[in-house]
Amino acid sequence: MRGASSRPVLSHTAVRGSAAPRFQDAVDRFGRLFEGGRGGGALAVYLHGRRVVDVWTGCADAAGEVPWGENTGALSYSTSKGVTSTVLHVLAGRGLVDYRAPVAEYWPEFGVKGKAGITVAEAMSHRAGLSRIGVFARNADELADHQLIEERLAAAAPDRFRGFPAYHAISYGTLIAGIARAVTGKSMGELYRTELAEPLGIDGLHLGTPGPGSTTTVAGTHGSTTPLGIPQADMMIRLAARTPVPGAGFLRSIYTEGIDRLALGTEPAILRGEMPGANGVFTARSLAAVYNVIATESPLLSRGRVRAMARLQSVLPDRNLLLPMGWRLGYHSWPVMGAPNAFGHIGFAGSGGWVDPASGLAVGFVHNWAPEALSLPRDQFVLLGLLTAVVRGAGAEAGDPVELPVAV
Repeated sequence: MRGASSRPVLSHTAVRGSAAPRFQDAVDRFGRLFEGGRGGGALAVYLHGRRVVDVWTGCADAAGEVPWGENTGALSYSTSKGVTSTVLHVLAGRGLVDYRAPVAEYWPEFGVKGKAGITVAEAMSHRAGLSRIGVFARNADELADHQLIEERLAAAAPDRFRGFPAYHAISYGTLIAGIARAVTGKSMGELYRTELAEPLGIDGLHLGTPGPGSTTTVAGTHGSTTPLGIPQADMMIRLAARTPVPGAGFLRSIYTEGIDRLALGTEPAILRGEMPGANGVFTARSLAAVYNVIATESPLLSRGRVRAMARLQSVLPDRNLLLPMGWRLGYHSWPVMGAPNAFGHIGFAGSGGWVDPASGLAVGFVHNWAPEALSLPRDQFVLLGLLTAVVRGAGAEAGDPVELPVAV
């Protein structure tokens, strides 16, 4: 096993930040992800409560002219679900929410049309039967009006997947935000600030565009200019969503008119308003800090609470994703070699937050690369290799890590 070394952590000249020497392989792998002009990104790692990697590289705009900085955040899509879920767990830890209770106990308007028995745990494991977003939003412009979508979601009837895991790609965040609003009177964007950012002393957790006074800047999308990486995306997704073929359930969970234009442009519409399952803007540093709350003893979450959060809710394959997601309470299973019980939440194109409570590891990874549709699976799963390198680094040597500046 490699011990500490005085040589630079990384020879890749575009990477900046700091990292403990034992994580050299992970930082090297991170740097290679952005070679050849593939946008930019950031990686942060905590081990036993201490930040041991905090690096960034590449460009933060479409033209490749603005360098990524330590306060650059990225639109991270479904990575938002993990942060939104963590907020609800913090509220549960204060006794405001019981996972076994019906959602309608806190949100009475929700208990109509066959939904009175849906529990918080079922909502948090994608078993509420409310995944089809077109029922709640007639077009993409309505998605940003989170209170409108909450009201329509509460009034809707569940579909045939009620009780079975079926990924709520967009509606999940609104459902969890509705429960949180019912017990606090606050929006999820405000709860990001009061329940996570302020207690942790961080700035880098936002729903949509960061507010006044924030130091977080939002990276522009770099890479494919094809909406969602799919040629003629609106027509293709609309037709496929109406066809009874494998995968159509996922398309129904994201399709409403104009969804293909939501993330386009220098000021994309997706950054307006709050979409608690889809429009989080995060820095890697802040995302890792949130998962560190799960990885280590914290005033925000007890170890008993973490065990409840991490408990598998269903072993059935997800009906929309056609994969065994291993849903926990708001997170999916995400095992890598050396961390078989790890979990977290990945976002479109591969940003994500990840935690392994057994080893005390917590990871945040964000980027702005927009892939073509055919390269999307590859771009998402490269993160598995990165996480494997992180786990190996955590076990490379005993003693406290010493953070060193990365060569620039």
